[in-house]
Amino acid sequence: MHYLNISFTHKNSTLEIREKLSYPDDENKRGCLNVLLESDAISEAILISTCNRMEVLCNCSDIPSATEHIFKMLSRRSGISVEELEGRADIFDDSSAIHHLFSVASSLDSMVVGETQIVGQLKDAFRFAYDNHFCSKKLARAMKSAFKCAAKVRNATDISSKPVSMASVAVNKLKSLVDDLHGKKALIIGVGEMSEITAKHLVSAGADVYVMNRTLHKAEAFAKECNTKIVPFSELSKAINEFEILFSATSSYEPIITDAIIEPRPFDRYWFDLALPRDINYNKGERIHLYVIDDLKLIVDENVTARENAARAAHAIIGREIVEFFEWLTTQDIEPIIKEIYQKAAIAAKEESERAIKSGYIPKEYGAEAQKMCEQALKRFLHDFTTNMRSASSQDTQSELLSGAMALMMKEKNEG
Repeated sequence: MHYLNISFTHKNSTLEIREKLSYPDDENKRGCLNVLLESDAISEAILISTCNRMEVLCNCSDIPSATEHIFKMLSRRSGISVEELEGRADIFDDSSAIHHLFSVASSLDSMVVGETQIVGQLKDAFRFAYDNHFCSKKLARAMKSAFKCAAKVRNATDISSKPVSMASVAVNKLKSLVDDLHGKKALIIGVGEMSEITAKHLVSAGADVYVMNRTLHKAEAFAKECNTKIVPFSELSKAINEFEILFSATSSYEPIITDAIIEPRPFDRYWFDLALPRDINYNKGERIHLYVIDDLKLIVDENVTARENAARAAHAIIGREIVEFFEWLTTQDIEPIIKEIYQKAAIAAKEESERAIKSGYIPKEYGAEAQKMCEQALKRFLHDFTTNMRSASSQDTQSELLSGAMALMMKEKNEG
């Protein structure tokens, strides 16, 4: 079996492409995973869909067949040709797929290196796939090892000592545009994690923050948690023309702010669309400064530069964790073989002791002792071999030993 990851991120795809490939809710994700498992080549799958990435991680028996199936599915979903998707995607298999997964979990592949949101997003994606029976032991092993690796990176480096999310990058950008946020009115649309981080940064900077959400009780809970005020969602068209600062991060399928409800105002407005698909479809020139996720790349690059040393240390940790993972993974294949070898040895010891008794070489009353002696002799003979199978330092050596053991067992079975 093989690991396969097909990845579309901010590195290889535009915001428009990622929008078309996104799976914004559980129903869409479930449909995608169902289609993935229709392929005979794919046994387990996990879908990761965030504002900056859409990835399919799967366990498969045939990499070319699985890859073809995934691209055809994504093409039907997005309306983008298979050829263009293949040209954009990063494709990782086996060890490179595990390396990529560990890097993503450790936030080294994020637009903001060191951000902490990605671990939670990966855990959510894994939990959804596992709870709905789209993945099991093979991917569970990989994901749990990725989370362990991410924890080691956080504990051993400074990469997340000052965590920076996309939301905080957006607020930093706002601070570079507006001299003083104290007393400025800011509207946040949506009550997800991005919105929460944004609200806390703005409140800390002294802004007068309001929240708006379709579900009122969620807005009330958010306002209590983040010390903000509430604007009813029914007042959306009015509110967007009153606030100087606006952040939007909803899970809407369609834009909630369009030219139809935007009115001219005699002051500059600073809008940040942190949603994917985007919340704002704006084409007018009404003194509105609109920033979407990809516009924040400059601040992100500065952040990456500041964390280069930590990232290098993190890559070293990831390298060690990958070696440990594959060594452990191979032992999971070896242990059942070793168990079967010892079971066959016990059967052989019993048969030989019974044969010796039947031939008159050993008195019947000594049968149990004779069988025990045979078993001990076989265990001593097998000890070095099985120890080497468990502790072989390289995957190639383990594979050779495993192949040899299986060949011996097949021979025994055929002769039997």
